[in-house]
Amino acid sequence: MKIAFTAKGTTLDSEIDERFGRAEYFVILDEDTQNIEVIENDTSSMEHGAGLQAVKKIVDSGANIVITGNGAGQKVLDVLKMSDIQFFIGANGTLKEAYEAYKNGKLESQF
Repeated sequence: MKIAFTAKGTTLDSEIDERFGRAEYFVILDEDTQNIEVIENDTSSMEHGAGLQAVKKIVDSGANIVITGNGAGQKVLDVLKMSDIQFFIGANGTLKEAYEAYKNGKLESQF
């Protein structure tokens, strides 16, 4: 299973970026291999449509789950749902801490 985190940096020690569409990076953790992939989110300066461009990156990455701080717009949630990608909010701290919160059922699922 692959988990995509919105991140302010490129490692699991980086802080969660509370924003989805305008997150600085997406850090993808492959739970099976523990490998990480980093995707720079170049949509962060877009005036409109950043969320939809960001969700395309998530879909293309093969992630099964997204973990972030705050929610996303309805169009983004619709695309994620159609792509069978779960979306969890309420994460804070480092990506490692967010991962633990997810594993312990402490994050809110959007669907």
